[in-house]
Amino acid sequence: MPERRDNRSEAPRRAEHGVSLLGVIAGVTGAAATVAAAGVAASALLAKTVVSPPKRRPEDVRVQAVWSDADGLLITLAASPEAKMAGEPGIYSFWFDEGRGHAVIGAIVDQTWDSITRRVERVDFGELDGTVRRGRINGWVWLTPEGAGFDYENVVIDGPLGPNPAWLVPAAEPSTDWVIHVHGRASARAEVIRGLAVVQQAQANSLVVSYRNDGEATPSTDNRYSLGDTEWEDVEAAIDFAISRGARRIVLAGWSMGGAIVLQTQARTRHARRIAGLLLDSPVVDWGDALAYQSDASHVPVPVRQFALQLLGRSWGKVATGLDEPIDLATLNWVARAGELKKPILLLHSDDDGFVPSGPSRELAAARPDIVTFVPFKTARHCKLWNHDQQLWESSARDWLDARFKRS
Repeated sequence: MPERRDNRSEAPRRAEHGVSLLGVIAGVTGAAATVAAAGVAASALLAKTVVSPPKRRPEDVRVQAVWSDADGLLITLAASPEAKMAGEPGIYSFWFDEGRGHAVIGAIVDQTWDSITRRVERVDFGELDGTVRRGRINGWVWLTPEGAGFDYENVVIDGPLGPNPAWLVPAAEPSTDWVIHVHGRASARAEVIRGLAVVQQAQANSLVVSYRNDGEATPSTDNRYSLGDTEWEDVEAAIDFAISRGARRIVLAGWSMGGAIVLQTQARTRHARRIAGLLLDSPVVDWGDALAYQSDASHVPVPVRQFALQLLGRSWGKVATGLDEPIDLATLNWVARAGELKKPILLLHSDDDGFVPSGPSRELAAARPDIVTFVPFKTARHCKLWNHDQQLWESSARDWLDARFKRS
């Protein structure tokens, strides 16, 4: 088992400038936000942005060149404050041509003051050549379980709002142990494929689920995120499905907002006795802290952010947020609710996350050392811990899963 690390909250609680989910509003909330009317408008835009699924993904990495050497294809990316992932060691997805192309980039082979050259591991689709000028980096690596070498079944889960597609990746041998994988905000099922190998090694089945408003599952009528406050119901339906297929012990694995969702699930499920534990990668442990962190990154004045939280949590805020029902933000703070947790937790988070602060994760680990195994990372960006240090991620998860499923 990985040793418990020092859980003292040594990580910074606020983001560096320029990295934020909420960067879209930065231009709205300058000096004009001190004027009441402009401040209200800025708060409304902030609140709506938080709960609205994004319609497009910005391509924030500039491509300087695509070329070949004797060993294959290479890509040279511009080094810039905005393109922080361009120079991080590890293996990553590279999307280009407005999402019409996907490649995987790996080793850094050269680096100058303004550029990073990386090896292209493969191109899944699209034409990666000298005509490509921009792209974006994320951590997916694989787009389907088959691409990662796993047999799988497309299944449909009968969710409370309607059918939700899922992937069922069976264990090599019949097993009553299951892991239900839940992806993060503005992401999709492919995000969690990186976690399938350790589950196979733990001789368990994997169920990779979708949930309302993620672009695949049946959406809610408002088409808004509830930050875990309602999405947990779709995970509950996934638990029902797993039990119908013979599951007896279930681990809930959540990435980013998926972590917030599975924390809600373990608190509200009808099947608590079946839950063997939670595996959390870069989780949102406290939404209030996460939104404060991201607001600071975009220079959002504190009163604007505070009123935005009021809009999210009050029924009268519907006109601004579009939410059918307000979000109970108090229930989404698991530092404050640490005493209510009962199941073992493996919590992996990077102090250099840059998106969701690691401070609340450290505080939760410090509050509940009896059940939380905390594995800190450095340098890795948000939900890219596996990409940056695959060995640490997989060994930590493997040892913890073996303990949950009583493997030796």
